[in-house]
Amino acid sequence: MIGYATVGTNDLERARGFYDALFATVGAKRLMQLDEGFTGYGREMGQPMLCVTPPFDGERATAGNGMMIALQAEDRAQVDALHAKALELGAADEGAPGLREPEAMGFYAAYFRDLDGNKLCAFKVG
Repeated sequence: MIGYATVGTNDLERARGFYDALFATVGAKRLMQLDEGFTGYGREMGQPMLCVTPPFDGERATAGNGMMIALQAEDRAQVDALHAKALELGAADEGAPGLREPEAMGFYAAYFRDLDGNKLCAFKVG
């Protein structure tokens, strides 16, 4: 259902460096880059992407209150690796990897904020 989601940035090159390195951890890469800065990441075209871009209105990018992008991992080790890599790259920790309530669902997740303050979650169910 979701084709792509975007997060804003105030420093496109810094954001690209962050996401290039972060997504390499899970076999994703930069799939598109438009002249105005819109940059899409994923595993292959036609699959959902996470895109980073300066706001098109020319105003400063801000992190949305209540907005979060969730990245589905293949296994718990990938959740751990994404979280660790994000922190290594300068992201802020918003919750270490672990089971979340209700534990019976097997929802294993880790949370962090990218260099612009956008909140992301890496998760695996089961």
